[in-house]
Amino acid sequence: MSPKIVTVVGASGTLGSQIVRNLIERGAQVRAVVRATSDRTKLKTLGVTEFLVADLMDAASLQQALTAEPRAEAVVASAAGFSAHSARTKGDNSRTDTEGYRNLVDAAKMAGIPRFVLISILGCDKAPGVPHCTYKFTTEKYLAEKRQPYLALRAAAFLDRTQDVIAPKVRKGVFPDIAPGVDVEMIYSPDLARYAAQAALDLPASVLNQSVDVRCNVPATGSMVAAAFTRVLGRPVVAKPLIPPFLIPMLRLVALFVPRLREQVKMLMWIRNGGCVSHEDRQKQKDLFGELPTIEDSVAGYCRDRDLTKPTAS
Repeated sequence: MSPKIVTVVGASGTLGSQIVRNLIERGAQVRAVVRATSDRTKLKTLGVTEFLVADLMDAASLQQALTAEPRAEAVVASAAGFSAHSARTKGDNSRTDTEGYRNLVDAAKMAGIPRFVLISILGCDKAPGVPHCTYKFTTEKYLAEKRQPYLALRAAAFLDRTQDVIAPKVRKGVFPDIAPGVDVEMIYSPDLARYAAQAALDLPASVLNQSVDVRCNVPATGSMVAAAFTRVLGRPVVAKPLIPPFLIPMLRLVALFVPRLREQVKMLMWIRNGGCVSHEDRQKQKDLFGELPTIEDSVAGYCRDRDLTKPTAS
């Protein structure tokens, strides 16, 4: 039997490359949709041999990519205008995440792709003042409107971040807390990547056309996460604010004059005000993907992947 073909949009990103790895480990043939300026080195190392150059803002390039024969059985979309790559290339976040994703949905529908896996954001339907959340919810609604079969994975806040400030801090006994005292739903990105691969390859068509919150088994404060690091590492780790409280008003002021920072500050304030907590029954996630990871599971995976379990130099 020929391997299933899955097209990954945003394959060269941090999460995208993890999704690619999971798909290949499950026996899929991955088509990586990348921009002309994207670095393909890591994807080649993972075993990707088929690259399709396209851009979310170029509808014709997306249509050409998604109509490649034989047709893919799924598209996984993890690309985001809200990214470091867009900053380097001076991309327009809002247009990429709105108009660009409409182009992608249109191309998938035109190509007859049987399923579209969208990496979305937990609570995006309840965050009208947070641009990046709004963009994701708009895409979810557009998928439904176009009758493109889809599954939206609404991801919680990442334990790991693209620019990882956690590992060096934890080595010094500190967990950088973005929302002191506030419950936050979390997910470790390798778990999200595994869910995306499952959604593309394994889940029955009967579960499509819905969103599902993906997170750990409980929301957690920074102190709870620090305690998990303490247990996993066997040495004290304490939670301390990532941003000193006196800087928060200054951040808001600076954001008035820096559009890109404005989006990030709004997201930060939304999390700090308790927005990143799911009210969806966790049984839904369990039914689709199995037992939910615990905070300690996620922390243990993070520590293992970054060699934090090795003793620190005295």
